[in-house]
Amino acid sequence: MKEIYNCDVGCPIQNTLQVISGKWKSVILYHLFEFDVLRFSELQAKLPYVTKRMLARQLAELEEDNIINKKIYATIPVKTEYSISKFGKTLQPVIKSMEIWGTDYNDVYTSK
Repeated sequence: MKEIYNCDVGCPIQNTLQVISGKWKSVILYHLFEFDVLRFSELQAKLPYVTKRMLARQLAELEEDNIINKKIYATIPVKTEYSISKFGKTLQPVIKSMEIWGTDYNDVYTSK
């Protein structure tokens, strides 16, 4: 797991951000909650503005933090699937709240 931020011990917001901080982690989680299982290429298609390297890095960090599961199939070419872990599913209300807030934000600022 990553080094803990230098904040008051037990800060719940920092604890949450510790896991989902990273430019694309929340978006990756949003798509995995929506589709259950996605291959690397499918995630890449959903995030066309993210480089392969950055996507792989964010996925590796989420896997390291036990938020997602990575399953590799011994096929040619290799097939890799990502899904939300049991522990990662506890983040669903957080990601859902972000989705609701983002939708409301879009509604307010696109209606001006």
